[in-house]
Amino acid sequence: MPVARAFRWSILAASLAASAALTLGGCMQTAGPVAVMQPRADLDTMAYGQPYGAPQPVVVANGGGAIGALTNSFAPSPAPMPVGYAVPMAAPGRYDASYHLDAGDKLRVVVYGQEGLTNSYAIDAGGSITMPLIGGVPARGRTPAGLAGEIAARLRNGYIREPSVAVEVESYRPFFILGEVTAPGQYPYVPNMTVESAVAIAGGFSPRAKRDVVTITHTENGGSMRAVVPLGTPLNPGDTVFVGERWF
Repeated sequence: MPVARAFRWSILAASLAASAALTLGGCMQTAGPVAVMQPRADLDTMAYGQPYGAPQPVVVANGGGAIGALTNSFAPSPAPMPVGYAVPMAAPGRYDASYHLDAGDKLRVVVYGQEGLTNSYAIDAGGSITMPLIGGVPARGRTPAGLAGEIAARLRNGYIREPSVAVEVESYRPFFILGEVTAPGQYPYVPNMTVESAVAIAGGFSPRAKRDVVTITHTENGGSMRAVVPLGTPLNPGDTVFVGERWF
């Protein structure tokens, strides 16, 4: 009897141990829910779809716990998005690059490192500007770059070893409009003006004005030229516009 009872206790203990092992093994292997973060939709993705070459989300089908966390830690990171760089546009050319100076123009002359020479200068009736040290410098008929070169050459001759000079037009000489307009007279010039815009500045045509063509007198380098032109003709500083009277 004691032998049979001991045998039964050993069988019962073995059964309990097997059950515990199976239960523990099931707990260890039970797959837990895995959270997968989907890429957040933005405007580009909604409009154009998934970007080319973007990695797909990593989904773990089986396993969990420490093994799943270790697997997810080695998941590939999203590839960097390409960056586009805009090509800078070329700066438009300055109006006064080929402009010929004359009396009435006001210039800004900059001599780098020389505050006593940097100033605004008006071209006088004789066609020159007067600067400290070098006196009068002829400006009529020159471009701003040509005048800057002349000023630098004079400063280099016994005053400054390597002068750096820049000249720009601060304000242009005015234009004149006469004849059949509301307010004839002298007006400041604005770059890229036409005859039509000059008439508008003068208040428009009078009731008796001839509205299809006007007469322009252009003066340059001491000489004058007169021409009958349509309203879309470009206007230059110092020009005189004459609006004639119609016959009927």
